[in-house]
Amino acid sequence: MEIMETTMDSLTRRGFLKRTGWAMATVGSALGSMSAESLQLGFENGERPLVKYPQKRPLLQLTARPPQLETPFGVFNESLLTPNDAFFVRYHLTNSPPKAEVLQPGTFRLSIKGNVGTPLSLSMEELKKRFEPAEVVAVNQCSGNSRGFFKPRVAGGQLGHGAMGCARWRGVRLADVLKATSPVAGAKQVVINGLDTPFVPQTPDFIKALEMDQALDPELLLAYEMNGEPLPWLNGFPLRLVVPGHYGTYWIKHIHEITVVNEEFKGFWMNPGYRIPDDPCAAIAPGTAPRRTIPISRFNVRSFITSLGPGAVLKAGQLVVLRGIAFDDGHGIREVLVSDDEGRSWKAADLGKEIDRYAFREWTLRYTPTRVGSATLMARATNRLGQSQPLEPLWNPAGYMRNCVEAVVATVNAS
Repeated sequence: MEIMETTMDSLTRRGFLKRTGWAMATVGSALGSMSAESLQLGFENGERPLVKYPQKRPLLQLTARPPQLETPFGVFNESLLTPNDAFFVRYHLTNSPPKAEVLQPGTFRLSIKGNVGTPLSLSMEELKKRFEPAEVVAVNQCSGNSRGFFKPRVAGGQLGHGAMGCARWRGVRLADVLKATSPVAGAKQVVINGLDTPFVPQTPDFIKALEMDQALDPELLLAYEMNGEPLPWLNGFPLRLVVPGHYGTYWIKHIHEITVVNEEFKGFWMNPGYRIPDDPCAAIAPGTAPRRTIPISRFNVRSFITSLGPGAVLKAGQLVVLRGIAFDDGHGIREVLVSDDEGRSWKAADLGKEIDRYAFREWTLRYTPTRVGSATLMARATNRLGQSQPLEPLWNPAGYMRNCVEAVVATVNAS
């Protein structure tokens, strides 16, 4: 496979921080260097080019400006932690990612202000020295992950299943930073802004808000490391929000401003953006409009077969170990069942170790196909609350929160 190199291709994640001057002046024009190779994502119009970006292996490109890159699904069979260079990338605004000069350690500062008694302005060095480090292993998943499979089709990025990833995040607790500013009585929300910006002022800046109680949850991090290394440039360097169990819309990248407010934030990306039908399943009849909506929030239950792809060929009577992943919003996976007959019968898979309640959970099943022909393999997870996955896909007009049982169709040949 021939990949056109960019001026940043020689930089490793650590080298990105060490090289003098962060030689990135030409990277804006270099983003999106194209590959001759592409992959099919399994739905109509699902062919995507594999493109090499700074600090990334070739990933599936949905758009070049802003960068939207999807992880090839085979990566999820490599390990439970998604490698930094394979982790998906999702931006909303044209001027993304921010230019290098505003992210340099000598320039970057985090501002915490608003209705607080002690406003703060911190460099990265000051942030790390002042506050205790904390870690969590958690899945980050785009709200529209798998949107390309919705029928009828909906507007928005036509993503396969690769707009997700699991990493070990290290940083400081958002709660510790907020408490150090002494929020005033009546503080309602915490408004979080990153350094990515719109191309024209008419486009709303990507700003999100958390309820004060949620922002004070000690599991939320201002993360500066990912899998033991500094955050990649395209994944939020030098600082991003980690909201375990919640969709990626809240995981703001390149955070530079946190504002405590006493009223509900009215920004576009809170309303009308990123809202779902006010229904227990976040679903309505295809083609209709919801009567009421609420902000998207926590993950539902998902599971995937990762060891076999579409068109896999098996042999009757020959043992194969099926492998996959499952996750939810942090309650934890209780069981995974596997079917090879379109859901008419199910077998319990073995669950691997739970490395964190917010992380991918591996499952395996020793499987010997017995029937020659087509085998529809399906995995269905249930969490500790008894929440599971629908057999048939649900629909909403934004294409969010798909979590139906996914199928892999394999061919079983005679041994």
